[in-house]
Amino acid sequence: MSKLRRKGKSAIVWVVMGLLVLGLGGFGVTSFSGGSTEIGRVGETKLTADDYARGLRQQLQAMSQQAGQHVSMAQAQAMGLPNAILAQLVTAAALEEQARVIGISVGDDRVVSSIADAPAFRSPSGRFDRTAYSEVLRRQGLTEAQFEAEVRVDEARLMLQRAVTGGVVAPGAMVDQTAKWLLETRDLSWRELRADDLPEPITDPDEGALEAWHQANADRFTAPEIRKLTYVWVTPEMMAPEVELDETALRETYDRNIAEYQQPERRMVSRLIMPSQEAAEKGKADIEAGEIPFEALVLQRGLQVDDAYLGEMTREQLGAAGDAVFELDQPGVVGPIETNLGPALYQMNAILDPVDIPFDEARDSLRQEAAMDRAERSIEARADEFEEMLAAGMTLEEIAADTPLELGQLEWIADQDPAEGSIAGYEAFREQAETVGQDDFPHMARLDDGGIFALRLDEIVPPTLKPFAEVREEVLADWRRSETQRLLLAMADEERVQAAAALDPAALAEGVSAAQTTVGQQPVAPVVPVDAPQDDWTAETGLTRDGWIEDLPAEVLASAFTIAAPGEIEVADAPGRVFLVRLDAVHDADLDQDTGQQVRDAVSARLDETLQADLFDYYNRAVQTRAGVQLNQNAINAVNTQVQ
Repeated sequence: MSKLRRKGKSAIVWVVMGLLVLGLGGFGVTSFSGGSTEIGRVGETKLTADDYARGLRQQLQAMSQQAGQHVSMAQAQAMGLPNAILAQLVTAAALEEQARVIGISVGDDRVVSSIADAPAFRSPSGRFDRTAYSEVLRRQGLTEAQFEAEVRVDEARLMLQRAVTGGVVAPGAMVDQTAKWLLETRDLSWRELRADDLPEPITDPDEGALEAWHQANADRFTAPEIRKLTYVWVTPEMMAPEVELDETALRETYDRNIAEYQQPERRMVSRLIMPSQEAAEKGKADIEAGEIPFEALVLQRGLQVDDAYLGEMTREQLGAAGDAVFELDQPGVVGPIETNLGPALYQMNAILDPVDIPFDEARDSLRQEAAMDRAERSIEARADEFEEMLAAGMTLEEIAADTPLELGQLEWIADQDPAEGSIAGYEAFREQAETVGQDDFPHMARLDDGGIFALRLDEIVPPTLKPFAEVREEVLADWRRSETQRLLLAMADEERVQAAAALDPAALAEGVSAAQTTVGQQPVAPVVPVDAPQDDWTAETGLTRDGWIEDLPAEVLASAFTIAAPGEIEVADAPGRVFLVRLDAVHDADLDQDTGQQVRDAVSARLDETLQADLFDYYNRAVQTRAGVQLNQNAINAVNTQVQ
């Protein structure tokens, strides 16, 4: 409802409330005893349990829809959702309190206009619909008087917010500098140094050095934690081959899914309600003349294309428009046709042929589907029975011997890809496998395909350093990679120093001295590379900061944008690879071009919003500090318990 009330308004304060979970420490937070519907207050402005509970339910519903599964209150608390909702309420209450103190309010005209402009209260014709208004408020548990009072308060908050943040814009010089930084392009060349470029091959270390390397880099040779699990499970797919089906069961499945096998001819249709017969006739004429497409006419009416889409419709479902739409043998527009909402234009988008698959043709597919369905229902019916067996003290092994559940054992390693067909492929199993303790009793849990499982943690094998003898070859290979990288970096740095000396001879002595000291943690003698032919370098032009070069690590391009002046060389240290990167040219951005102006406008808007958000944050913190924030944690906990 908060989004609904504020649609179309300056949204900075609400964006800030969504992005900033304001810390309440230092704002005078205390506990107090209040009424049953009050969970806190800012100054004299109350925070009500109804607002808090409504916000929690709305966010839980939205998160569940996005996740495609139910999000519990426990999960929401783990993500910090209640604190975020509470922070938003405190922020809103602080603004309301400040508006009350300084006497800001709005008149009835502003409230009426705000409600009339809300899209949720409009009819398909775009007008305010009182029936829709009453129905939406009823679903939210609000009376019209309550909602209109909240709108009045919201408008006062927005007025205050505009006064605080209005006129705050980023300096033009900051905007230009940022846009130029983003759009600047560079020309560069690079050359990769490889092991073959080293003047001498790498000599393997003795056993003592290898063993020391093994100990010094123990994290690379440590086996991860292993959780040894025993489990029982059954899925509909596992039980389906044993399910016996008769003709009646197949027929029931066919009838239950008749829409998949028997469908009349349909049309994919969109409908646009017009304000008058004259407007409808003119719209139809413009479409037929090719002056405007149907979709553009929808947008002109203040709607989105999806708002006009009816979906797959039969002749009967279209009512008075059925005959006209079904007479079309290709996509087109018909109308105007009078409906109970007014004259309408109908666009037929596609023809869907009738579906007629008799029972005999569907029998084979029905058999598998019916078997899976019956197996799933059988599992559902017996799930409580299996749970009672566990509660009675039966072990997983005993349950597997007396029921259809299959027994299995698994050495679970977090982040390891499960074997195909393994129970570890189920998210529900993985979640339990990661969190189950050795003192936890097994219990039945659901799988997303209708199956069930229970597991037991038998043993935890902690991360263990693998014995040197077992991983000697891995240790040697790792040492070689590291040593090769170290020597290549030394060679690259020597060449970089020489290039710098060519540009500034005074830097040679200092650069060579630095190159002779250390690279990484080990001393390195200077390596003087053979001069590389110029054609060993690969050039690329017009690269941006967010660009990429095929088959090259990101460190190459990143290094090019750290170089101060053309002609200078930088070393790019990428995983397992070493590059010399030379800056050839810097091209300043032209902000007068279309792209430059668009980026500048976007940067300006982003910086404006950032400055406004920061200013609002400081202001709101000051208001909370001055007014004082009080919270009744017992009342908050009670709401959290009730909202599930």
